[in-house]
Amino acid sequence: MDSIFEYIPKELITTLVTIAVVVGVTLGVISYLILLERKLSAWMQDRRGPNRVGPMGIFQPLADGAKFLLKEEVTPAGADKVLFYAAPGIGFMTTMLAFSVVPFGPYGAEGIPWFVRFLIAPNVNIGIVFIFAITSLSVYGVILGGWASNNKYSALGSLRASAQVISYEIPLGMSILGIALLGSTLDINTLLMQQTGSFWDWYFWTQPLACLIFFTSALAEANRLPFDLSECEQELVGGFHTEYSSMKFALFFLGEYAHVILTSFLTSILFFGGWHFPWIATPESAYTGAWVVKIGVLLFKVGMVIVFIMLLRWTIPRFRFDQLMNLSWKALIPLSLANMVAVMTVLQFGWDRWWLTPISLGLFAVAGLISVAMKRAEIRHRPSAAELAHRFAT
Repeated sequence: MDSIFEYIPKELITTLVTIAVVVGVTLGVISYLILLERKLSAWMQDRRGPNRVGPMGIFQPLADGAKFLLKEEVTPAGADKVLFYAAPGIGFMTTMLAFSVVPFGPYGAEGIPWFVRFLIAPNVNIGIVFIFAITSLSVYGVILGGWASNNKYSALGSLRASAQVISYEIPLGMSILGIALLGSTLDINTLLMQQTGSFWDWYFWTQPLACLIFFTSALAEANRLPFDLSECEQELVGGFHTEYSSMKFALFFLGEYAHVILTSFLTSILFFGGWHFPWIATPESAYTGAWVVKIGVLLFKVGMVIVFIMLLRWTIPRFRFDQLMNLSWKALIPLSLANMVAVMTVLQFGWDRWWLTPISLGLFAVAGLISVAMKRAEIRHRPSAAELAHRFAT
C-alpha cells in the first residue's frame, strides 16, 4: 500500500512544516524574552529579578503561563462581548501573518534539506508592502479592545493608539522607499541578497537616517516605550487592556512581543545584511554546516536589536502625547521625505551611492539645529514667573 504522503506535494509539506516551526518557536521565544526583559530591568535597577522558579528563574515563563491559564476570566457587564473577545486575537494574528514573507535564514542556499525552507511564502515581490498592510491592521485589536470594554480609560487608550499608528505609519513606509529605490525591488529576500556582496554593501552605511527613522517608527507601531501612550498607567490605569485578564491579556502581551521580534528581523535584514557576515557567512560559503552558521548570524543580529529595544524601555522616559505627535509630523516625516528626495537625486544623476552617507548625516544635523533653535525661541518667549504672577493677580 502506497504511503499517503506520496500523493501530497512536497511544497505543501514544506510550507506546513515551516508554519508549524515558526509559530511554535515564536511562542516559545516570546515567553523567554519576557524573562530576559525582567532580568535586564533588574540588572539596570540594581535589584534581583525572577530567581525563585527553577535555577536562576529559568522556569518562570512556565509559571506565568500557568497563572494566565488559571486566572479568572472577567468580562465587564456593559462590554460588547463579541468585539471584546475578538480584539486580543486580531492583534496577535495579524502580527504572526506578517512573518510569512520574512526570511529566517539563507533561503535557496545549497546543502539545505528539502523539507527545510526559511521562508513561508517565497517570491512575494511586494513583501514590504504586504508587511506594512498587515501590521497596520493590528491596531484594530487595540481600538476594538478599548472601545468594547465600556471603560473611559480604555477608550482614551484606543484613541491614542489610533492617532499614534496613523501618524507613524507615514515615516515608517517612507523610510523604506529609499532602500526600495536603491534595490529596485520590494521583495525582502532580494533586498537581503543585494547586501551579501561585502560588509560595506549593508544598507545601513548609505541609509543611516532611514535606519533611524524606520527603527523609531517601528517602536511606535509596536507600542513600546517611550511610545506606549495607549497604555500609560499613570494616566489611563492600564490603557486599552484595563478590563482584560487571563489569556485575553496574555494575547495582547504576545502580540506586542511578536511585533518586537518582527521589527528586529526587518531591521537586521533591511539594514544590516541579514545572515551575511564577512568571512564566515557569505554566498560563497560552502563548508559543512554553513547554512546553520548563517542562521546563527541572523539570530545574533536579531537578538542584539531585541536587547537594544529592551534597554531603551528602561532608559528613556515616556513622551508626552504632544511630544509624540510632534516627533512624527515635525521631524520624522520631513526627514524621511528629504531622504527619499536625496536617493532619487543620486540615482537620477548617476552619482556614487556613498554620497548618501554624508547627506543623511547632514540632514540629521540640520534637523537637530532647527529643533534646538525652535526650543530656544520657545523658552525666550515664555512668560517669566513675575509676569505669570501679575496675570493671576489681575
